[in-house]
Amino acid sequence: MAYGSQPRWTERSAATQADIDVGLRAYMLRIYNYMASALALTGIVAYVAAAGGRDSFIAHIYNTPLMWVVILAPLGLVMLMSFGINRLSVAASQGIFWLYAALMGLSMSTIFLVYTGTSIARVFFITAGTFAAMSLYGYTTRRDLSQFGSLLFMGLIGVVIASLVNMFLHSPAMQFAISVIGVLVFVGLTAYDTQSIKEMYFEGDGYEMAGKKAVMGALRLYLDFVNLFMLLTQLMGVRRD
Repeated sequence: MAYGSQPRWTERSAATQADIDVGLRAYMLRIYNYMASALALTGIVAYVAAAGGRDSFIAHIYNTPLMWVVILAPLGLVMLMSFGINRLSVAASQGIFWLYAALMGLSMSTIFLVYTGTSIARVFFITAGTFAAMSLYGYTTRRDLSQFGSLLFMGLIGVVIASLVNMFLHSPAMQFAISVIGVLVFVGLTAYDTQSIKEMYFEGDGYEMAGKKAVMGALRLYLDFVNLFMLLTQLMGVRRD
């Protein structure tokens, strides 16, 4: 009897695995849709805020204290989501995520005043291709990427500290090195975060937990994309005359 029951057990296991695979794909698709929507919102806000060049909204507030609000507000929202996600509802976390994407658009709109539109578009497509390749690798590889987590985190901290220091030094050589190292760090983080987000999936999650995981996963990938884009723009962007 034990031998005869084996096929039924195998069929049940195969059916369960199929359900998990379908659920995982839906979960990841939801995350990528959130991320793509947030990037679209950021791009639209950035373009509108910079429309008009020297007469644009962002140009008028660039050298005023209000610019610091634009720069620091997104950081505050990220901290709110990161440390308060357990107390937030799915709707609230989604609302904060969209608000964050819009404020990032304001913060990033200055690139339209510094770099040509053609070079920005070119860098965007390069970033999108790189991100897609590394995210696909992180999703499909069987290699455990968690062993690189500490190294990537230390690299990220180093890039942040060096960037803060260079705000006072204004060294082109140091900025070039920061950009190159930063690109490598965020290329690695894209694969690492994708695998980590995939492993967070649990088919037994309820609506609230699944929704919060999707928002936080989208935020992580959004940050990887945006930072990679900004660093590549510094390396490859063509400045306006």
